[in-house]
Amino acid sequence: MKKNFKKAVALAMASAMVMGSLSACGGKTDTPASTTAATTKAAENSTTKAAEAATTAAAENTAAGIEGWTPFAERVHITVPVYDRSKEGYPAVDDNYWTQWVQKEFGDKYNIDVEYVAIPRGDVMTKYSLLIASDDTPTILMEYDYPKVAQWASEGAMQEIDLDAFAQVAPTYYGKMVENNQLAYTDIDGKTYFVLSERPYYNTTYSFVTFVRMDWLRQVGYDHVPQSYEEHKDAINKIIAAGLTDQAPLGLSLPTTAYCQNFAFRDYPVDEAEWAMHSSLGTPSLSWEPTYRMLKRQNAEYNMNWYSSEYELDADGAAGNTSSQQQTDFINGKLYQYGGYMSANVDWLTAFYENNPDAELALASNYAVVEPGVVDFPQFRADNPFGMIVGFSSLADENQLKAAWMYMEWMSQEETLFTMENGIEGVTYTLNEEGLPVVNGDYRGTEMLNHNCNIDMTCIVHALKVNGTIEQSIEAISPKGLPQDFTQAMIDNYYELKKIADEQHAYSDPVFAVAIECEAEYSADLLKAYQEASVKLTKCKPEEFDAIYAEESKKFLEAGYQEVIDERKAAYEAGSTTKLPWNK
Repeated sequence: MKKNFKKAVALAMASAMVMGSLSACGGKTDTPASTTAATTKAAENSTTKAAEAATTAAAENTAAGIEGWTPFAERVHITVPVYDRSKEGYPAVDDNYWTQWVQKEFGDKYNIDVEYVAIPRGDVMTKYSLLIASDDTPTILMEYDYPKVAQWASEGAMQEIDLDAFAQVAPTYYGKMVENNQLAYTDIDGKTYFVLSERPYYNTTYSFVTFVRMDWLRQVGYDHVPQSYEEHKDAINKIIAAGLTDQAPLGLSLPTTAYCQNFAFRDYPVDEAEWAMHSSLGTPSLSWEPTYRMLKRQNAEYNMNWYSSEYELDADGAAGNTSSQQQTDFINGKLYQYGGYMSANVDWLTAFYENNPDAELALASNYAVVEPGVVDFPQFRADNPFGMIVGFSSLADENQLKAAWMYMEWMSQEETLFTMENGIEGVTYTLNEEGLPVVNGDYRGTEMLNHNCNIDMTCIVHALKVNGTIEQSIEAISPKGLPQDFTQAMIDNYYELKKIADEQHAYSDPVFAVAIECEAEYSADLLKAYQEASVKLTKCKPEEFDAIYAEESKKFLEAGYQEVIDERKAAYEAGSTTKLPWNK
């Protein structure tokens, strides 16, 4: 049986951040009587609403897409989520020049009120759970992680949709889904809930870059970035011995997400059943052998003084929050390496050079993990072959549903995207000799673009800004105004990642076509258990590691992980998951 939204809220608030999962544990309790009447009724009527929407769309649109639209007879109100990253110096994400521009250029034209709802980037599930429980579900629900939106669908927060009706209203958006082979991801338990945005070059993760202190490497005898783990270890230990920093050179932060970064430590080819059981953004995999190998290396590194003895106090560092101590330490010239997503203006890189004007940075090598017999070649997690997974509130009526689809189609138009992601010529951007826009990341006037060229508004269409060729796209997101130009290094890194991906050493996590019903119940507790175990396993003496790992792994399985992996394996054996790229 499905648990109600209030239970989901309790889990979310108790854990500070509920990790994405597919459904509450089934078959153990009856649906509580306290489920809100509005939510229950909305879930029961979702199929009817979808049918009504399909009929309305077909009747009103004599032509597919914008040409077939007419203004609504009565004002329609829709709510659209937008991430709030709490970036200092940036405008409010739910009320700024560009939200007002959308209202003027789109909303007013079609008699639609477009209201944006701020969703804290570091606490997505808690915010959504509160909105759902209070019957204030946004018209559009969207997230990058499939388990999160699948949970909302299976719990009744989303209504079923008719893709033929969607294609009539939003043919550009639908056409991109077809082109990108995304239709297979639209259903859960045989019912259609989702449409999906595009993720260009998804198997290379080129927009995330890790930098290392090349000036420190030169001081300890290296004229290149380490290309193997042996060189990496030698360089770090020499940096410590030379006293180039007065603290641990790698910092490290307590994991705040369930994602275990163990791809490099997996067998190749990875066993597909094991992959389906353990590879997940929503539940950590403490008892899986690749996680054992990852933590074993981390323990050895901790005992060589690479990491701060108080690293677990930096609880937000792994989430990439701007307040993390790790980022602050890098800016202050204390750390050997740090990474993040690139854009024309990366504030922490600007701050780093202001504090360290004589420093030299370089991109870390993807081969620095290679240790024969342990890690024979680089492997990494490719992004999903889609960006945002988008669904629609079960509380939305047929006019709101159609208005939401119109909004998505309008945002998909080239001229809309160009303006949203570049702004106003001569104000927020100029054109280079190739006729491509160059955004002024330092502009702070009224028309300034929000985080990463308004990506948190345009992500409903695509996960990355694209400017012409891949080289031109990288040029557009290469940080500007710094003492060093990283454009060519980022292009070289893209082709290195592409080579690894072409060798099938980059792949993502399984996507399930059915609800994995126990993950919602256990994921928050398992994350907490993993955090506690990882601290013990990182900080213990090397000779104690195996015994502690065996004990913690047993406790982890008994805390619910065994049930999770059993259910995931059953879904895999029933043919209800995606396949590894080499098994398609």
